[in-house]
Amino acid sequence: MTLLIRHQVRDAQQAPYEAWLRRTIAIAKGYPGHIGIDVVRERQGGLHLFTCILRFASSAQLQAWLDSAERKQLVEEVSPLLADGDRLEINPEREFWFNPATADAPPPRWKQVCVTFLVILPLSLLVPWLWQPAFSLWPWLGGYVPSNVVITLSIVLLVVYCFMPLATRAFAAWLNAR
Repeated sequence: MTLLIRHQVRDAQQAPYEAWLRRTIAIAKGYPGHIGIDVVRERQGGLHLFTCILRFASSAQLQAWLDSAERKQLVEEVSPLLADGDRLEINPEREFWFNPATADAPPPRWKQVCVTFLVILPLSLLVPWLWQPAFSLWPWLGGYVPSNVVITLSIVLLVVYCFMPLATRAFAAWLNAR
């Protein structure tokens, strides 16, 4: 059995929540049938979203944890730190697939094309010109295949590691505007 718990934590309450969560995990691990826990941390609109996935060997053992006085006391303790309470989902399978609440849709492809074009066009004009002295110095490097490999590799590395991160930050507001 899998129990999914979602907590939206008020911004100023993250540190006390983290301490509460560590204590709660330690207590839950001591319950019969507990077979694991995973915690996913996200940020959503100024709030910290914690998704805890607890696994128990049987539904009776999971129910024993849910009905326990310790869990009820822990939930009462954490309530003031939460923006919208203790949200639970139960799944009879061991696996639990969920989409993070903050998983944003990517920008429209046409916007991605525009930014990519603006990054690659100047590089495709500049990089071959910058390599010309090396091609003159080493003629074997200036052959059709070697020169294309060197130029393409240079452009790809520059795009991925230098210019695309800068461009996506520069155009972030436009890319994410809906």
